[in-house]
Amino acid sequence: MINQICAAEEDSRQLRATAQQSAQDAINGEESAGREKVASTLARAETEIAHLTRMSDQKATQHAMELASSTANRLATLRARAERRLNSAAQLIFERIVNADGGC
Repeated sequence: MINQICAAEEDSRQLRATAQQSAQDAINGEESAGREKVASTLARAETEIAHLTRMSDQKATQHAMELASSTANRLATLRARAERRLNSAAQLIFERIVNADGGC
């Protein structure tokens, strides 16, 4: 009887050890799978961030080029208007000088 009890206790210890090892293996497997999922998610996020950064840079460059073109066009328009006014102003000054000298 004592031998049977001892054998049952030993079987119980072995079953418990086996169950604990199986549980620990399952925990380790799930932790490893979780780490892999986190690493995969981080890699996808970094890829998406890099893509969005490139897209943002491209849009900013395009906007800057459009703004530069618009500014160059306005500058050319202002310069042409200023040159026309400069000729008119020079002619007006010349006429005033000639009229001022003629009156003396």
